[in-house]
Amino acid sequence: MSDLGTPRLLLHAMTPADAEHVVAGAPAAGVRWAPGYPSPGEQGAAARFLATCAERGDPTPFGSYEIRLRADGVVIGGIGFHGAPDERGGVTIGYGLVESVRGQGYASEALRALLRFAREQGVARVLGDADAGNLASQHVMTAAGMRLVGEDASLRCYAVEWAS
Repeated sequence: MSDLGTPRLLLHAMTPADAEHVVAGAPAAGVRWAPGYPSPGEQGAAARFLATCAERGDPTPFGSYEIRLRADGVVIGGIGFHGAPDERGGVTIGYGLVESVRGQGYASEALRALLRFAREQGVARVLGDADAGNLASQHVMTAAGMRLVGEDASLRCYAVEWAS
C-alpha cells in the first residue's frame, strides 16, 4: 500500500516490521524519529496491530500509520484505525503526536487525510474519542469535520457519517 499524502505529511502504512520497532522503542535503519516518539500510546497501538496481524492477518488498509513530515521523513506520531469496518461500515480511529510538534495543525491535517481515505474505501461512519480535559484533541476532531455525539464525565465521543 502506498503512503497517504498531504501538503506537509506522509501517512506511512505501518508494516508488522515497523510495528515491532515501535514496540521495541528502536527505529529501523534509515528511519528517523522525533524526540518523544514512540509514546506509550503509540507502543500500545503497535502491539495491538501486531496482535491483529497474528490473529486475523494484516488489516491494511485499516491498520496503523506513522505520521511523517514530508520535508524530511521524520516520524512525529501515529494515526490509524482500530480495525476493519464493522457490519454497518463503521470504524474507530485514534491518533497522537509528539509534544514538540503539537499546535501546528499536523493532527487535523492527518485526520482529514485519514477521513478522506476512509470515505474512499466505502466507510459509512468514523468514531473517535478524547478525554474530557483534552481540548486540543477535541478541537482536532471538530476541525476535521467530526461532531460531538456523546459524552460523560471522562470522555467525549465524536463521529462523522456519510450517506451511501
